Parts: sequence; C-alpha cells; structure tokens
Amino acid sequence: MFPQLSEKVYGKPLVYLDNAATALRPNAVVEKWNYLSMRCNANLHRAVHHIADLATEEFESTRREVASFINAADPSEIVFTSGTTQGINLVAFSFGEAFVGEGDELIVTESEHHSNIVPWQMLCQRKGAVLKVLPVRDDGRLRIDLLEGLVNERTKLMAVTQVSNVLGVVNPIRKIVNICHSNGCKVLVDGAQGIVHTRVDVRDLDCDFYAFSGHKLYAAPGTGVLYGKKELLDALPPYMGGGEMIASVKWRGTSYTSIPHKFEAGTQNMAGVPTLKEAIGVAKSMDCEEIREEEAKIIAFVTEELSRNPDIVLYAKEVSQEEKIPLFSFHVKHCHHEDLALILDKFGVAVRSGQMCAEPLMDRFGVTGMVRASFAPYNTLREAEYFVASLEKAMAMLR
Repeated sequence: MFPQLSEKVYGKPLVYLDNAATALRPNAVVEKWNYLSMRCNANLHRAVHHIADLATEEFESTRREVASFINAADPSEIVFTSGTTQGINLVAFSFGEAFVGEGDELIVTESEHHSNIVPWQMLCQRKGAVLKVLPVRDDGRLRIDLLEGLVNERTKLMAVTQVSNVLGVVNPIRKIVNICHSNGCKVLVDGAQGIVHTRVDVRDLDCDFYAFSGHKLYAAPGTGVLYGKKELLDALPPYMGGGEMIASVKWRGTSYTSIPHKFEAGTQNMAGVPTLKEAIGVAKSMDCEEIREEEAKIIAFVTEELSRNPDIVLYAKEVSQEEKIPLFSFHVKHCHHEDLALILDKFGVAVRSGQMCAEPLMDRFGVTGMVRASFAPYNTLREAEYFVASLEKAMAMLR
C-alpha cells in the first residue's frame, strides 16, 4: 500500500520514523494524482466543457468527503489551502482584519509550532495587539489551570495545537474551548498531528477554526484544509484577491462570492486536493483495533526502553497513553542530536533532529535541539525494537 516502505537505505530496509514531518503516500493517492494530471487536467468551476466538469466534481466531492470526515455542519465550511501554515495565516489575517484592534489580546501556548506563533506575532505587530503565552509543565502538559487568568474581555482568540509536534501530548481541546468560549474568546486548533492520530469531530470539539495538512495525512503535498464555523467565515474578509473569489469586479469596487470560494483565489491545486479523498479512505482503513493495539505496544515499549537509559532524557514520558501519540522526542547526554540522526540514517532509520520548528519550546527545556522518532499506523513494534537497538549502537559510537 505504501511503496516507499520497501526502499532500502545504505543496504538496510527503511524504517521511516519522520511521519510527524511528512507521512508516506499510498498507491491510491499516487494513482489519483496521476489520473487527474493525465486525464482531467482543466481549471475548476469556470469552463463549461466536459473535462472541466470532471475536474470540478473531483474537487468538490473531496470537499464533501472532508466535511463528512471531520463532521463539519456543511461543506461550505471547508476551505482548501496549501497546508496548516496557510490555514493559520488565513485566519490570522482575515480574523485580525475583522475583529482585532489595538490593545486586544491573543493567546498561544508554549508548545506551538512556529506556524502557530509567527502569524499571531505578525498580527499583533500590525494591529497593536498583545500576545500572551500559556506555559507548559515539565511533564509536557499545558498549564490549563492558568488559562482562566489569561482570558479576559479583550481576548479575541486562542490558537492551540491539538497534539504537540515535539512532545506528542494530546491537549484537552474541549476543556480549552469551554474556558475560552465562556469568556467570549474564539479558538483555532492546529490539527496537523491531531488529524492523523485522533478521531476529529469539529462539532464535538466546538472549535471555531481547525486547520490541517494533507501531506501528514498521506495525501499530496501542497494540500490542506481550514475548517471554520459558517457564521465566522461569512464575517471574515478575503485573505487573497484574484479569480474565483469574486462576485463582480467593477472600477467602482468589487464584491466577493460566498464561502468557501471567497477564500480560494486563483488556480487551485487541481490534481493534489482530490487526493485527500483517497487519503481519507486509507486513514479510515487503518483506524482499526489491531493497529490501535500495535500503537499502544509501541508507545509502551519505546517509553520504557528510552526511560530506563540514564543517558537519555525523554520528554513527556509521564503522560498516560490516552494523552500520547507514538511520537518520542529526546536528547542524549554528551551526544549532539544531528550526529545521532546521521548515524541512525546509516542503519536505515529516518528520524528528525533539530528544533522541530519549535524554538521557544526548546528554550523552555534548555536544549538547542532534540531527536524525534514519530510513528505512523503503518509502522510496527518490530521497527520500534530495531530503532531502539540502532539508537543504542549510535550512542555507543559517540561515546
């Protein structure tokens, strides 16, 4: 199903553990992309010819499939983007233009990806607003007990990751939403990791916005989704101007079309976006008891093995399995994270090293970088065992 898993690296079978950055793509996704590129290549919505109709239906049926997958109330609440980053930037600009003024406040957490920090900093600089930060505990959990004290009548929005891309901790989104909403504050959820490892129901979460990337969910790169409650999307000004997002263009002024097309200016990713439909099908097929049991075994095994080595500092090791995805970030005393990653690569193990686009969180834990091993549903306990054995060999080589 995932052809890259059969690859070899330096003569050894690939053990791909960089899934939090980019997941592998299944045959169905590649085949869909090839089919659309070769047989249905036409601009969407605008032409009346047959091929354009086919391309448009592929695109819009994907919107309906995504809406169903995350339980949105209506397909019009689904805006296609290039990924989580664009989705967050869209909200930071459009929500900021509509609702944020000088002296207003926004909240992010200490565990956010740069993509959920920098757009809000830019908004605050543009509008004269204030950015507040909810801290992280030593164990990786958010200081939810401090949130009530951060939210006030000037707080317009909180942006929070559903699952930390560094710590692998599943944050209590519903609790956060309840606290924020009780104070009149909207909530944007970064679902880049959550969409893969949790069953997302945006109406149950009651979040106002939810953004995720296709490339982490087995779809083509350059694809993504922004969900927004209809009444909010209707109230926001467009993020970009151009073709498709207009109702009428006159020299005296322009009127905009309805959502979601108001936020989809220009030629869209015609062959990429429909691969989300195939990717969702694959994700559903892997959402089964057998894989969940294997995932639980991986979490237990890797946590135990890395925790018992006194030279390894494993982060968020104290959270329960219900609060954790199979993602492990750590540093090894007296070993540079990049050296470890390079040696692991020689064993065929692909991991991430560095700051993981979360420099403030690295500062919080007093390190310049970490090693991250992130597992997907197609990874196995046997691969976890090989990873741990390879890590021990790499550490021995660097002593």
